[in-house]
Amino acid sequence: MKTKPEIKSEARGEISNDYFRAIANYTYDWESWLSPSGRLLWVNAAVHRMTGYWPDECLAMKDYPLPMIAPEDRARISAMMHQAKAGQFGNDVEFRAIHRDGSVRWMAVSWQPMYDEAGKHLGFRASARDFTERQKLRDQLRLHAEHLEQLVQERTARIAQLELHRRKMEKLAALGQLAAGVAHEVNNPLAGIRNAFALIKGDMSPEHEHYELLELIDREIERISSITHQMYQLYRPSAQHKSLLTIEHTIADVVSLLEPVAKQFEVQLEFHPAKRPTEITLPEGEVKQILLNLIRNAIQASPVGETVTIAVESTQLAVRVEVSDRGEGIAPETLSQIFDPFFSTKTGQPRQGMGLGLSVSRSLIEAMGGSIEVDSEVGRGSKFIAVFRKD
Repeated sequence: MKTKPEIKSEARGEISNDYFRAIANYTYDWESWLSPSGRLLWVNAAVHRMTGYWPDECLAMKDYPLPMIAPEDRARISAMMHQAKAGQFGNDVEFRAIHRDGSVRWMAVSWQPMYDEAGKHLGFRASARDFTERQKLRDQLRLHAEHLEQLVQERTARIAQLELHRRKMEKLAALGQLAAGVAHEVNNPLAGIRNAFALIKGDMSPEHEHYELLELIDREIERISSITHQMYQLYRPSAQHKSLLTIEHTIADVVSLLEPVAKQFEVQLEFHPAKRPTEITLPEGEVKQILLNLIRNAIQASPVGETVTIAVESTQLAVRVEVSDRGEGIAPETLSQIFDPFFSTKTGQPRQGMGLGLSVSRSLIEAMGGSIEVDSEVGRGSKFIAVFRKD
């Protein structure tokens, strides 16, 4: 029958007074022994490494260890002390300790009650472990996770944007095909009407009382022809041949063409070319069509007496043509629709087309690898930037 080995009383005292204390002193963690009332009886030297306070200072400290605890965590440690004094135990309660030099260390404390051989409650011991480095890694992982989540959200938003753009392009292609078909069907009888009308007009004297009506009919036929031409432009299966052009010369040609329109609207055209002539290889006819639409829209959006400004900026990768007006501007809720086919902000202006100009312009410039940017503010006007890529 096995019996519990006995330790001689002198050996027990020697171990209790020397070995046990040496083990506690050389423990890496911050060890504290407290009385049943919570008064500090002993603390090891690790407290100085973790907090900057010496054991003697801790023994003289009021409300130990609260002065060394971050204010935000003192309530948690006070609750732990009440549990420990009640004879309860706990593990890994996290808190922040404030070092004497002001730095913050992350700690986790565990505690348990202590009893003698007779079962008398001697108090409790508390052991605090420094896990600051682990907390730093935890924070880094959290930041990485947040960054990854942000990337996922950005990619998701980008995919949704691309999907929306794809649907718009499909809609544009379908509308373009429909418009081209309608334009073709309208253009054939329109040519016959134009030829027949030219014969009738040729036989009538300019002094005839209804000759002005013939002029009106002629202008309306021309307007229908212009609309069908735009509808053709909305869907162009074959692009024009590229050629080397000087963008300043092309803009000057367009400005010259639109001078009568500007005069009609009592608007000035002001052109600011780049410091040096800018050469670029693009289909000149399509470039002119894009600029014609943008500048004409700016003229029509401008109040009487205002100025439409055209400026050129050349970078290493692209040529930017900025067309600015001082009109009413475009409302934010409308801005996303201005490139849709048959959408127009000129509902109050008669005889201003079918809302195909911007849609045609964007289709043409995107086919060249470029883009159209818009900056508009209600009450201050709009700026349309045609970006033509050089490569």
